[in-house]
Amino acid sequence: MKSERQDEERRLEVRVADDRDFERLKKLCDCPEGWSQAYEKPPTRVFTRPTKNSTFHMIKSALFYPATVTALQVCTVYQDLDASVLYDVLHDPHYRRLWDKHMVTSVDVGFLNPNNDVSYYAISCPAPLKNRDFVLQRSWLDTGQELYVLNHSVFHHQYPPQKGFVRGLSHLTGYLIRPLASGGCSFSYVSHCDPRGKLPPWLVNKLTHVLAPKMVKTLHKASVQYLAWKSHNNPNYKPWIYPEQISLPRIAFNQCTKSPADEVDELLDESHINEKSLPCYNQERL
Repeated sequence: MKSERQDEERRLEVRVADDRDFERLKKLCDCPEGWSQAYEKPPTRVFTRPTKNSTFHMIKSALFYPATVTALQVCTVYQDLDASVLYDVLHDPHYRRLWDKHMVTSVDVGFLNPNNDVSYYAISCPAPLKNRDFVLQRSWLDTGQELYVLNHSVFHHQYPPQKGFVRGLSHLTGYLIRPLASGGCSFSYVSHCDPRGKLPPWLVNKLTHVLAPKMVKTLHKASVQYLAWKSHNNPNYKPWIYPEQISLPRIAFNQCTKSPADEVDELLDESHINEKSLPCYNQERL
């Protein structure tokens, strides 16, 4: 048990991302080995894959919603979107409040360097599922040919688990955007996220067949409308591109260690919840 806790604390370490982290994301997006296709409706595909030492799969997807025991990947192509616009939409905290309907609150806690910051993010889940929250380190990179955004869970003394939320754990969440020579861009999303609790088996199917494809459409709609919105809302404010605009406090590493408040003694069991009991059941069926 002690070694498992030590491993978890290493995974939740705050550190500046390096080339190996972005290469790892690229490999997960590009290498088909180990992934099983769960959904396809061109140009969008969703893949899942089992993960080691977790009851949740890794998912290749375009979704912030807590995954189930899986890794998820979603791959799609946006023929009418410029890669830089999609990149800005994923970054812009003020615009996110308009298009991310799952977000309850988001707080920019501070920054490590011009390409790494820490934030608190709380999301709503359809009742009777409990809402989740996360403390995340985000890292990003623009190589000119590829644009990366990745994050993982960390600790922060000012943001222990909050009342009314289950503290989720993101092992890895990442986006890879590539401009296409023909115009538009490709978009890949990978997530290995543990919602910290026992969730019902049907949630995996709902995640891959309903929520992930729906999020792809939501992100597209938000991106199409972004330039018009941005032209009237601090059009030159982009601290993810212009570091001189960063106004957040610098993160002190000694604030990002595990405290007694971060201990989770009992995991929530929501495995008994019936899908038909969700108020959104009929609206979200495909």
